[in-house]
Amino acid sequence: MGPLIAACAAYASLAAWLWLTLAQGMFWRTDVRLPPRTAPDRWPSVAVVVPARDEAAVLPYSLPSLLTQDYPGRVEVVLVDDGSTDGTAELALRLARENPGVPLTVTSPGDPAPGWTGKLWALRHGIALARAAHGTAPTAADASGTTRTTDTARLAGTANTADATEPEYLLLTDADIAHEPDSLRELVAAATSADLDLVSQMARLRTAGVWERLIVPAFVYFFAQLYPFRWVNRPASRTAAAAGGCVLLRTAAAVRAGVPDCIRQAVIDDVSLARAVQASGGRIWLGLAERVDSVRPYPALADLWRMVARSAYAQLRHQPLLLAATVAGLVLVYLVPPAAFLAGLAADRPALAWAGGLAWLLMAGTYLPMLRHYRQPAVLAPLLPLTAFLYLLMTVDSAVQHYRGRGAAWKGRTYARPTDA
Repeated sequence: MGPLIAACAAYASLAAWLWLTLAQGMFWRTDVRLPPRTAPDRWPSVAVVVPARDEAAVLPYSLPSLLTQDYPGRVEVVLVDDGSTDGTAELALRLARENPGVPLTVTSPGDPAPGWTGKLWALRHGIALARAAHGTAPTAADASGTTRTTDTARLAGTANTADATEPEYLLLTDADIAHEPDSLRELVAAATSADLDLVSQMARLRTAGVWERLIVPAFVYFFAQLYPFRWVNRPASRTAAAAGGCVLLRTAAAVRAGVPDCIRQAVIDDVSLARAVQASGGRIWLGLAERVDSVRPYPALADLWRMVARSAYAQLRHQPLLLAATVAGLVLVYLVPPAAFLAGLAADRPALAWAGGLAWLLMAGTYLPMLRHYRQPAVLAPLLPLTAFLYLLMTVDSAVQHYRGRGAAWKGRTYARPTDA
């Protein structure tokens, strides 16, 4: 019975890889970049909203890239200090003085209201402030490129106020994301050329250390497998996703979709945002970035473990059955091929070895384009089963931490599942 089970598992895994390779939206291809674009006749106004919580370590590498954007239209940056204790707000003001150009507003909204995650609470206040203040004439300080601070009292009553002076687009970008000088210009050109309501780019994550090289490219590979970019970008598609580090959103689409209020409890806020915009009739687009990079380091395995585990069980909607199915699927798809190949060789069972080896070859082959995108050696491709096993353990740990009351924890905050709020 053992050999029969092994053979069935190997052939099932091979069938899964044939289907994934040919029928899962060509998820493994890395050529989905910004769509064809031309400069608009008039460059729309943009407000850049940056939620930041204890980001003093990365701000010097990211914030100046926003303050020096080469954008022909009107643009301003709103940094929302979400209860930082490391001097994030003060550092942001100093960086703005050192990098005169795009005006900066720093605001602190206070602790999140019940039922809100910290990031979405910060985005709510940043968007409201930008919509309220964007149309006012710049002060002398703004014109010279120095910073200005605001009080959260300005937000009172502005969350749902819309008028002709508000910014036409919102760039929602994380505090660890660095943009090339033409990043905003290219994003806006893509949105206006294709009449898109949401344009999101998956920033190139840092791959400097050993663990980053092993785990980070696979993170994007697995994301694309769940949400094939080509499927996301099809008109009338049912697949919706975005990359939260870089999202250009039409303000009118945000108002129509009711974001961020309608997703205020979402831990995986980027996918929830894309779904809300799509459900309200908006057109969305997602692809890989060439000129947008994350500068956040993950030097140790524990750092990457926390990054993945904090939201893995939320992705499974906190459902034990989905967790069990996910673990079984990871074992079948990623662990069975090398096990069948090696077992087939050891037991002199050519059919088993061929089935496992071919599945392993398809796995490694579909991973190669992502490794090339991240400028990593091809030798890492056959190690994808090891990486998948680590992700399996992270997912299980995410569930364990959830049931211990420490699930979805990030920077000192732990969020309950939405139905518990």
